[in-house]
Amino acid sequence: MRFFITLRMALRALRRNTMRSILTALGIIIGVAAVIAMVSIGNGAKAQVQAAIASLGDNLVLVGPGNQLQGGGVRGGAGAATTLLPTDAEAIKASFIDSAEGKDNSVAAVSPLVVARGQILANGLNWATNIFGVSPDYPLIRSWRVAEGVFFEDAEVASSAKVAVVGKTVVDNLFPDSEPASVIGQSIRVYGQGGGGGGGGGGSGGTPFRIIGIMASKGYNANQDQDDVIFIPYTSHMKRISRRIFVAQIFVQAKTEELIEKVKTDVTDLLTQRHNGTVDFTVQDQADITAARTASTDAMTYLLGAIAGVSLLVGGIGIMNIMLVSVTERTREIGIRMALGAHGSDVLTQFLIEAIALSSLGGLVGVALGIGGSVMLGNYKHWPVEPSTTAMVIAVGFSAAVGVFFGYYPARKAAQLDPIEALRYE
Repeated sequence: MRFFITLRMALRALRRNTMRSILTALGIIIGVAAVIAMVSIGNGAKAQVQAAIASLGDNLVLVGPGNQLQGGGVRGGAGAATTLLPTDAEAIKASFIDSAEGKDNSVAAVSPLVVARGQILANGLNWATNIFGVSPDYPLIRSWRVAEGVFFEDAEVASSAKVAVVGKTVVDNLFPDSEPASVIGQSIRVYGQGGGGGGGGGGSGGTPFRIIGIMASKGYNANQDQDDVIFIPYTSHMKRISRRIFVAQIFVQAKTEELIEKVKTDVTDLLTQRHNGTVDFTVQDQADITAARTASTDAMTYLLGAIAGVSLLVGGIGIMNIMLVSVTERTREIGIRMALGAHGSDVLTQFLIEAIALSSLGGLVGVALGIGGSVMLGNYKHWPVEPSTTAMVIAVGFSAAVGVFFGYYPARKAAQLDPIEALRYE
């Protein structure tokens, strides 16, 4: 019963100075809101990276030039290292796919990748898009089906045929009023602007290609429209568009998840031998890429969270300061209470409750503002946001702990007041 009386008195004291209580809790509110917002945005960025890498395909091993993969396994970009040749991809396919007796049979599909950004003209319209040079295995690796028409085959790769398979976004922008089936057979003119693969200048462009297929829609991933792309044989890309001799990456799909490590080792050994003992390439699976890409995201999240956490410390100092002022202002009140029979522990409990209430309520309000602010920012900037329940619980618990830590000294000072001296205080 004594505790509840003390609790009621503490809350009444906070209500008497509502504006001061709100301003005192403001530091906690800002600190918790900032921490929740930063963690939510950081978690969203991590989930986005993981989704983007997972969308590349199952059991995927990526071979990149130089020391690291360019662009997280999507594109090489101008200036990428020039160490991988189309014959490297052909050698992997010849060595590890069960197309002939005696092969290793650990690989399901292989596709080199060459990338350029280019302008596409058709139907009196033009559109800037990504031009991917790949092999017929690419849709299998990406688990991406052809909605209309067909994908090109090995014979068209061998002849550097001028055929293309386009994404839905390209169709919508170049043939806006046409049925998908009527787009098959249409001609597009490709003006390349250089791109991934390195080694040599960019393509001059103006090459006609015939549409033979339309890919099923994959939608957005990592804020990128996956349907804004056209696929052509990598030989056609290197000969007619980008004028490259090197490829940006090689996609290798292991037959099963258990074979991924074996494929990585075998591909590394094969390419090391082909490159005369020089390891001028990188072989990684999706777990390696995810770990590397999310490590930087985690580091940034922790850094921003720590910076935001400083506000909690400042807020705690503010609470201690106000509580010390409150003890001074209420010295006579404390003396009267103790003269009427209140124990020092009652006074200590009252001031601790006031401090904890300020910090805890500030923490709850901060959580609400943090979630709301991160969602609004995510919608405005189109950033992914993923609030963390763990972060919310920790933030509220930490804010309550701040109240205990910074409220104890003023509460102890109030409890140690001499009742006679307190009654004489003016």
